[in-house]
Amino acid sequence: MKPLLRIENLSVYAGDRPLLENLSLSLCRGERLTILGETGAGKSILIQAIMGLLPPSLRASGSIQIDGRDLATLSRRELECLWGRRLAMLPQEPWHALDPLMRAGRQVAEVYACVLRQDAERAAANARRDLAGVGLEQAGDKLPGQLSGGMAQRLAFCAATAGGAQIVLADEPTKGLDADRRDHIAELLRRKGEEGCVLTISHDLEVARRIGGRVLVMRGGRPLEEGPAEQVLNAPTTDYSCRLIQAAPGHWPRIERRADGEPGPAVLEARGLAKRHGGKRLFQGLDLRVGRGEILGLVGDSGCGKSSLGDILLGLLAPDAGQVARAPGIARHRYLKLYQDPPAAFAADIPLGRLFADLLRLHRLDASRLPPLLERLRLHPTLLERPAHEVSGGELQRLAIARALLLEPVFLFADEPVSRLDPITAREVVQLLTSVATEHRCALLLVSHDPELVERVCKRTLRLG
Repeated sequence: MKPLLRIENLSVYAGDRPLLENLSLSLCRGERLTILGETGAGKSILIQAIMGLLPPSLRASGSIQIDGRDLATLSRRELECLWGRRLAMLPQEPWHALDPLMRAGRQVAEVYACVLRQDAERAAANARRDLAGVGLEQAGDKLPGQLSGGMAQRLAFCAATAGGAQIVLADEPTKGLDADRRDHIAELLRRKGEEGCVLTISHDLEVARRIGGRVLVMRGGRPLEEGPAEQVLNAPTTDYSCRLIQAAPGHWPRIERRADGEPGPAVLEARGLAKRHGGKRLFQGLDLRVGRGEILGLVGDSGCGKSSLGDILLGLLAPDAGQVARAPGIARHRYLKLYQDPPAAFAADIPLGRLFADLLRLHRLDASRLPPLLERLRLHPTLLERPAHEVSGGELQRLAIARALLLEPVFLFADEPVSRLDPITAREVVQLLTSVATEHRCALLLVSHDPELVERVCKRTLRLG
């Protein structure tokens, strides 16, 4: 059978540094491939290369063929004609795929109208069907900025796949989704793989298991192990694959607690909080006390108000009712947020090193603290030479953590802080955050859709919805 997608000896370089080396793979109709591996292993770079969207600062060699046509021989117009029709990409950051000024239903309907040439009535009906299929039946009239991260992810999935492309590239398609929504998206990808072919990047081993097909494990830009999903996930043959699988939260030991088990003095207290959004009540009459050194979990379905609650506690959003009291005598910049979507927290087109230098200068911080922090987070110093859009989502997420820790927070609202990280790195980052909370008496409010992670890390859990 002729492959829909064939890659031969693909390498991608940033200067002289290889990001991806000598990768070859092919996908025929009916095949599904999920790529697992550490953050920064070159997985997202691979998808960008297939789409013809590599940043100008990177150079590539090797061959990528779609339906037997070498992409290097196509003009820009010919390449763009493949997008949506033969080749569809669901990016890691849904905000990069959505028009912020276009309502959800129209974003999907426009794909049916422009790609499949459907009339307005049929396109709108198909859009409503697709949104209902991912639990967004009430979101058709909302703008992307009115949606939670998980809801935006589902909207982007509908828009990316509406054109009926035979080759679907999905970069972390289930991050920020609760278990039920995650499993539903994985099932939709499995079905797409039966109609054409699907290449998925995921840090979630359960997603790889549910999509099925084949699994490829990568490290340092190179393939390590490939085989049927059940075989690789249940009986890996390389030490790294074993470590990756064993690092899933279900295998974590429980974090040791303080001997007395009680949190320290309150860093903030909330009483009678209420908030509505888009005509929906998120919470009402909510009381909360968070003490120094306390690690508190915050869970609930996508769109239930977790991010809104964190913003209220930080003074970034006004509640409809109730009040928040923060500890006196502590600078406001020590009450911090780790954003669910790190690109939203970094200025675009400015080298990250300049942003860190500005932070160090503004708050008169010791610059010598940054290099060991980067090393602890397994971040290469050369990343600071690039702007945010040239760094992987997982690397950017860890850079956001480094920036927050430089400010010695007393309260840290961590909104899905490991959603873009592979299990090994996620475990290391969670251990770092919890050790900071314990050693420096920083309160940590940890948002996660992973019940196993919350169960092992947090002494108390607050559920919304």
